Amino acid sequence: MTPLSADPKDYLSATTCLDVDHPAVQDLAARAMDGLVGDVERAVALYYAVRDGFWYDPYSVDFSPEGLRASTVIERGRGFCVPKAGLLVAGARAAGIPARPGFADVRNHLATARLLELMGTDVFYYHGYAELWLDGWWVKATPAFNVELCQKFGVRPLDFDGRHDSLFHAYDADSRRHMEYLRDHGPRADIPIQEIVDAMARHYPHLRALGGLAGGDFAGEADAGRTSR
Repeated sequence: MTPLSADPKDYLSATTCLDVDHPAVQDLAARAMDGLVGDVERAVALYYAVRDGFWYDPYSVDFSPEGLRASTVIERGRGFCVPKAGLLVAGARAAGIPARPGFADVRNHLATARLLELMGTDVFYYHGYAELWLDGWWVKATPAFNVELCQKFGVRPLDFDGRHDSLFHAYDADSRRHMEYLRDHGPRADIPIQEIVDAMARHYPHLRALGGLAGGDFAGEADAGRTSR
């Protein structure tokens, strides 16, 4: 792993996956932050634009550079946790706010039955989040689950105030198991494609034979699970 720079200004430029200079990324940041001045307020507005403007879809996994780019999430209107975090990072950088993607292994207790069956586990390796440099320190933000999807699962959407880390809680509002953080891999300067691909091959070797996770309807599965409870 390439050592990280200690200078926040080194996390403003475009990278392979964080296409900061793409017009769609620039436009998203400009529209979300229109009329706002302070970095905290601007970052919070961008967080909600990414969280709710793009559906979380674990069946849209694509580990190619193009598939992980921020502009691709905008084009497709959806993405899984890694590129959604990347979109938040890219949008922040486009607005002059230093940002970088981070990764953690989590146990997700609210995935759908079909997704858990395909994965063979409830552990999601290299779950993506974002770190933003606000008021002199790094603050974590997790824009994965859009509010409509949270409503389908009956969980409270994850809020962000720009001053405190925003990570999934261990329990939801009804005291059901929600998300357990098992290991924090920490931040990276860009989305580490090969590192993630190697982890997926190591932890989900059977998915290659199944052709990956493509082809599911996560929102529909969430609806079906809710009506069957």
